[in-house]
Amino acid sequence: MEHPFGKRETYCLTIMNQQLNKVSSDQKPPFGDWGFLIPAIDIIDGKCVRLEQGNYDKVTLYHKEPLEVAKKFEDAGLKRLHLVDLDGAKSGAVKNWKVLETIAGKTSLVIDFGGGIKNEKDVEIVFDSGATFATVGSIAVKDEEEFIKWLMKFGSEKFLLGADVKNEKIAISGWQETTEIWIYDFIGKYIAHGVKQIFCTDVNKDGKLQGPSIDLYKNIVSKFPELFFIASGGVSSVKDLEELKNVGCRAAIVGKAIYEHKITIKELETLEAALSAGL
Repeated sequence: MEHPFGKRETYCLTIMNQQLNKVSSDQKPPFGDWGFLIPAIDIIDGKCVRLEQGNYDKVTLYHKEPLEVAKKFEDAGLKRLHLVDLDGAKSGAVKNWKVLETIAGKTSLVIDFGGGIKNEKDVEIVFDSGATFATVGSIAVKDEEEFIKWLMKFGSEKFLLGADVKNEKIAISGWQETTEIWIYDFIGKYIAHGVKQIFCTDVNKDGKLQGPSIDLYKNIVSKFPELFFIASGGVSSVKDLEELKNVGCRAAIVGKAIYEHKITIKELETLEAALSAGL
């Protein structure tokens, strides 16, 4: 079933981003003020979709034209976009770079693009197609030496490192395999190599709209206060976003909650009043 955006959703996103962007000066990102909310667009066959817990058999089509969705986000005042090539992730090679090129060419959104980035050529395709950041995950687990070469060649600030986590350990291979690598060791290692921003997804939460892993994120932020840490997965309401901000997350990637209209005008009004009161 396709769920095109309407005026109500655009207004919601505008108010949300305006309120969540009111952070104190010591919380400003070191490489640009791009707001708190990072909307996600997942792509299969050039269309905007969502998977439940990474399962390609559980696909929901939300819009046939990703550019139209991206423009709705931009019109709402959002500045960043998390763009995921699910075809690329499945095949092991970047596939939907044309979608990236179109959105980058017709919006001013700061885009991070991931899915299928397995070699240096893929990285070049992503940057040549207009992405500000290349989003990588499994390569940093499976081939540390290769990833460090990329950091040195392109610059560590050009990468958004993603970590899928299950019970505080790194999960790979479409979440089917859990490694023995603790998330804290993983993060610490790559901070030492210059990585500045990391997003973390609790695989038990993603796509379920049951709330994010607050305790996990709180632990990460407390251990790595210098990190531009981005929460991902499970966000179902404005309350979740407030809580993520309160525990120190610098930003939050939100997908399904937007597409399923879980963030309402009333909730945004409550958030606005709370922020205005300095809470």
